[in-house]
Amino acid sequence: VQQISGMLTKLFQRVRLEKPGQVDPRATEFTLNLLAAMYDRSGTGYIKTRSAAAALIALSGDTLLARYRAFFQFYAVPDGKAALITRNALRSLLTDLNQIPAIVGESCSLSCVEIAIHSCFHGVLNSAIVEEKFLSWLRSEPAVLLWLPTCYRLSVTEMVSHQARCR
Repeated sequence: VQQISGMLTKLFQRVRLEKPGQVDPRATEFTLNLLAAMYDRSGTGYIKTRSAAAALIALSGDTLLARYRAFFQFYAVPDGKAALITRNALRSLLTDLNQIPAIVGESCSLSCVEIAIHSCFHGVLNSAIVEEKFLSWLRSEPAVLLWLPTCYRLSVTEMVSHQARCR
């Protein structure tokens, strides 16, 4: 938790310099409290860095494709010249990401995660998949992660303004 706190402090300091007045002075505290609520419910003082990174990526303002690629980079395992996502790595990613809706009482069961893994690896003979297969599966908006593109669309539409008048 201390290491993550230090990283968040540096992150928000950098953002404050780039966008003065747009970052709450308590952003580090709020973010750390959220991460602890999601990944350290028993109060051990330990949060997996990869879990915290997954949450920060998911909650970032980046495009969906950039987020999906970042998930792959954090959870893939090296295999010679390429990196691959294994079933276990995908299970870890989905379990980590499901802590985000769970914090507001919208979690899915473990069977939901297993169904998603099965759908991702449908028709795959190998024990792992390449990035393009992973991205293609995410673009199909699997039910277990439907909240992520939905939240993205909502955030994108917040900035839309139309020059039409309604009666």
